[in-house]
Amino acid sequence: MPEFPPVTHVALTVTDLDRSVPWYEQLFGAKPVLDEDTGPFRHVVWSVGQTLVGLHQFPDGQTDPFDERRVGLDHVAFASADRADLQQWESRLNELGVAHGAIVDAPYGSGLSFRDPDNIALEFFAPPSS
Repeated sequence: MPEFPPVTHVALTVTDLDRSVPWYEQLFGAKPVLDEDTGPFRHVVWSVGQTLVGLHQFPDGQTDPFDERRVGLDHVAFASADRADLQQWESRLNELGVAHGAIVDAPYGSGLSFRDPDNIALEFFAPPSS
């Protein structure tokens, strides 16, 4: 059996690409690598490390707000090297005016949670300190 492969991309459905694209551009500090209307939906994609992160908008999309308690996606976490890296991200989120929680430490690692314009739960996550 081959080794299980890493995650290659994540696609998030948003209500308004005109609102979400600038927000993610600021978060990622980069322009998208793809902006395409496929017919059934439009998607905008960034290359983030080894993973593609895409935003989809459907013309007949649902407008119910995101809720991690519904079956499906709970949150997306971006890897941070360590807790000091999380503190730098906390400062960056403050600079961008992005509301966020405090850094939370647990035996399995530390996380810094925040939400995008559609309330999708996002997190920076670092492994536990040695």
